[in-house]
Amino acid sequence: MPDLRRLGREAEDRAAAFLLEQGLTLVTRRYTARGGEIDLIALDGETLVFVEVKSRGPRGSPEEAIDDRKAARLSAAADAYMAAMHERDRPIRFDLVAITPEGVRHHRDFFRQGE
Repeated sequence: MPDLRRLGREAEDRAAAFLLEQGLTLVTRRYTARGGEIDLIALDGETLVFVEVKSRGPRGSPEEAIDDRKAARLSAAADAYMAAMHERDRPIRFDLVAITPEGVRHHRDFFRQGE
């Protein structure tokens, strides 16, 4: 049986490296708040980017793993982070980095808060 935690960390490492190559600045990893967790938080210019990292093997799509319930948990965790860091006025965005055997796909603005 695969070590899912190790695989998750490896996917996050790969996503973080990819985002750095794209010019984003990493702020934190694995931010946990009541009701949710955010894999990576980065800055893209002045925009705070909350990044969900999803990895899948040869079957299944990482994009399919983000349903309304998951988006609501990410949004709640982002709200908690914004409040804790006193960043209420900063623009935000929710991205998905999909890791598959074929490579990395970066979906900017994968969903919008409240939609």
